[in-house]
Amino acid sequence: MIQFADEAVITVSSGKGGNGCISFRREKYIPLGGPSGGDGGKGGDVYFVVKRNMRTLSKLRRRPILKAKNGTDGMSWGKYGAAGEDLVIPVPPGTTLRDAETGELIHDFTIQSEDEKFLILKGGNGG
Repeated sequence: MIQFADEAVITVSSGKGGNGCISFRREKYIPLGGPSGGDGGKGGDVYFVVKRNMRTLSKLRRRPILKAKNGTDGMSWGKYGAAGEDLVIPVPPGTTLRDAETGELIHDFTIQSEDEKFLILKGGNGG
């Protein structure tokens, strides 16, 4: 038997950006090599996307806290950190997003085409 849920209260958060690396180039014949640290990777974004074959929000009720991945830290020799993986949350057609505290309408998915992403939270920049 499939449980039907037409309402779900969830908490979403985007990923943090990775830390930059503080390092200096040191080689035998280069006395003042300068900085060589890389920047941290960008944190993951959070998207909502309409899936036509979904009929209920029951999967969201089981996992009320959803978080995108953080960016990785930069390394020496100018190596940049990897970007965090984006979080894509599928919702059925006709879903409306509202702020739980104020009740304000954030987005209405009744007129959205399938597989069109709606960005709700942007990930942090790398350091």
